[in-house]
Amino acid sequence: MPIQQSDVLYTAVATAQNGRDGRVATDDGKLDVLVNPPREMGGSGDGTNPEQLFAAGYSACFQGALAVVARQEGADVSGSTVTAKVGIGRNEDGFGIIVEISAEIPGADESTARALIEKAHQVCPYSKATRGNVTVTLV
Repeated sequence: MPIQQSDVLYTAVATAQNGRDGRVATDDGKLDVLVNPPREMGGSGDGTNPEQLFAAGYSACFQGALAVVARQEGADVSGSTVTAKVGIGRNEDGFGIIVEISAEIPGADESTARALIEKAHQVCPYSKATRGNVTVTLV
């Protein structure tokens, strides 16, 4: 269920100049990066790119969701890591993305880890935002 404007606790503000071949910065100055297409897409690859930024945000958000569900389940996810791989490619509308999420949870057996990852995918705001629009695979 979508939140309403009155429910917003924080709003991130970022401004891009020159799209995929320029600069992206947040209004508070904490993020200010050069953005360039990767070499695989004909760019210089000198800066970061939107897919890397999305992967960074998604992995951090998913890690937070994993911690929330672990607390609810009484599970230990200390020392865990979450990796998001974001691919971009052509589709019938031009371009689309695909995501693969993996997590290493040293304190959990395989079946517990899998259950926690699946539950985290249900509550992670990035997962909710992509559901039905982007193929997300949990590995």
